[in-house]
Amino acid sequence: MDSNPLILGHRGASAVAPENTLAAFSRAMRDGADGIEFDVRLSRDHVPVVIHDANLRRTGLVDKLVRELTAEELQRIDVGRWLANRSRYTSPTAPSAESLGNADEKLPAFTEVLELFGGNQGVLYVEMKCEPREGAALAAEVVRLTDEWGMKNRVVVESFDLAAITEVKRIDANIRTAALFEPKLSHPISTFRRLRMIERAKQCGADEIALHHTLANPGLIEKAKAQGFEVVVWTVDDAKWIRHARSLGIKALIANNPAAMVRDRNELS
Repeated sequence: MDSNPLILGHRGASAVAPENTLAAFSRAMRDGADGIEFDVRLSRDHVPVVIHDANLRRTGLVDKLVRELTAEELQRIDVGRWLANRSRYTSPTAPSAESLGNADEKLPAFTEVLELFGGNQGVLYVEMKCEPREGAALAAEVVRLTDEWGMKNRVVVESFDLAAITEVKRIDANIRTAALFEPKLSHPISTFRRLRMIERAKQCGADEIALHHTLANPGLIEKAKAQGFEVVVWTVDDAKWIRHARSLGIKALIANNPAAMVRDRNELS
């Protein structure tokens, strides 16, 4: 039988809880996920904090940039209320942050996530969101904290900024890394450009390739595996990807609703 892929919660269980929060991460693990994927950025005082966007408008309802505030200031910001507001106006039947008991969820630091996962065996895919000229500093902090918390065997550091991946490997060659790739609307994906992704991943020393699902065709996956890379696909919430992952040997699927994907994986076993 083909092996089952890992199911990872995209920013936690972001379909049902505020993304990139401790509530979303805890929910993903309760829902049976094998781990989570989440984003880290540097605060003004160079502390890695967990948030996707460069600004706080969408999830923090504050018109500020992440890099303008200290970690202490950021950790006081409510990043749960926005989901409750969105659910109320867009989908009366959707679970809201309030109904899940996390409407007052605060923006976490990277160390809080490491502490949370000290009590389980979940895998952590840490996406570095690098501002210009901050990639090396963020890479250094992510490596340092991962090592301090004894999590190197469970962390995979990923980024679209492949120079930052190179820096992670320079600091500690034993930390596992993934090169992230997504399609560009202005540049159709040719066979040459797909193969170039593999070469770029090799040049930065990555161990894995993390592909947007529109890039994940069998040919590219097979070529990546032939070059020694494990392959991760994001963001997928369709049972057909369980079958694709089994037949193609995809390591992990990153999903907004890990509970549904875990259920599909079990039913298809």
